[in-house]
Amino acid sequence: QLAESWGGFVQAVGSLRLSCSASGLAFGSYAMVWFRLAPGKEREFVVGITWNGDSTHYADSVKGRFTISRDNAKNAVYLQMNSLKPEDKAVYYCAAAGALSKQSKRYDYWGQGTQVTVSS
Repeated sequence: QLAESWGGFVQAVGSLRLSCSASGLAFGSYAMVWFRLAPGKEREFVVGITWNGDSTHYADSVKGRFTISRDNAKNAVYLQMNSLKPEDKAVYYCAAAGALSKQSKRYDYWGQGTQVTVSS
């Protein structure tokens, strides 16, 4: 199971740090990603990290503003979000799969999501 936390409300150009904790799976063997779902839009790949953290991939819309990291000893992955924009408002989901992919259908495990709201 995956569980996201630390979403919330922030003003534009503010920051948030999301966390995703894993249990019941061999976390260190999985690639981890963050997707987001905004009202009226399709689920969007945000960022992903390989099982050992040596490679990351970012959506163009968040490059330079968001940073993904992981701590395999703590079974956790993090998403540092800086310079937030109103268009970043969405429910953010973490997911796990055996290999890093931008396709949501490749992911076996999903969290319940955490809401991020950014005011202008």
